[in-house]
Amino acid sequence: MTASDSIDFDFVTNFEQVNGVNYSSATSNGMHLLTVKQADNGWPRDATCVTLPPHLERYMTKIKSSALMLSCALLLASCLLLAQSPKPGEYPRGAKPSPMMNFFVTSETIGDGGNLGGLAGADAHCQTLATAVASGNRTWHAYLSTQARPGQPAVNARDRIGKGPWYNFNGEMIAQDLAHLHGDTMELAHQGNNLNKLTGLTEKGQIVPGLYDYSDPRDSDWDYAKNTRFSTRHEMLTGTQTDGTAFPDSQDHTCDNWTSNKSPASVPANGNLNAADGRPNAQIGFPDRNGGGSGSWNSAHGTRGCAQTDLPKTHGQGLFYCFAIN
Repeated sequence: MTASDSIDFDFVTNFEQVNGVNYSSATSNGMHLLTVKQADNGWPRDATCVTLPPHLERYMTKIKSSALMLSCALLLASCLLLAQSPKPGEYPRGAKPSPMMNFFVTSETIGDGGNLGGLAGADAHCQTLATAVASGNRTWHAYLSTQARPGQPAVNARDRIGKGPWYNFNGEMIAQDLAHLHGDTMELAHQGNNLNKLTGLTEKGQIVPGLYDYSDPRDSDWDYAKNTRFSTRHEMLTGTQTDGTAFPDSQDHTCDNWTSNKSPASVPANGNLNAADGRPNAQIGFPDRNGGGSGSWNSAHGTRGCAQTDLPKTHGQGLFYCFAIN
């Protein structure tokens, strides 16, 4: 007999020694308790085994079966939930924009770098995308600032998007009003708006692919990124300070007020992203709040130039925010 042998006891107590192993047993209320003691190396010094009576064994079997069925049901529910949740870049199946939608991130770029055709061209792009998803009954404006030029005053992004509140594709509130959107007071700044990775959706309901979603070194190459809807593209053109106003300095933060697609002659690999060297540049923000600079949704850092090929170098493609003003 070995320590792993099974003994069925039909007496109350017993003691037996077999091959240097001490076996003691007891029976109580139909349950059989076996204790094994061994001083030598190999098997544990003390081990206990309980044998249940048949009626309790059947009861425990039912409990195990019920627990297994419950675990399977929970696993199936989790799988169904995950299957219904779109991944970044995917289109929600059969979903349509909420009638309340008056905010979105553009799903497509104009494709000419920082040259959006000025504010008018950017607004028209918002209107076209909204119309394509049956939301063209509103008047849409791009969230973009322009800088003062001779004979042309600056335009603040916050002054051209209405009063709020704003809702995304799913009808989730992004912000109650301009103060809430921009954190105009210490309390509101601490509270923050509701723009994040899961709410900053496109007009098609897509989550915008950000850092580490589908990391690929080719994301910085426009020839690759333009044909891959899962490439990183979480930088939104804004040309704006954190309070939603235009930059007052002489540096370019708006790709010459959204009319330039120029690339600088040279840019250091890890150079200043705020155009301190006077190169063409556009200020950007992150809807997912995850990136370089301050990580701000509307004013994190600049680009490496205004050409379409420059934008992917910092994980952008030339997308921007659209707000309905009515």
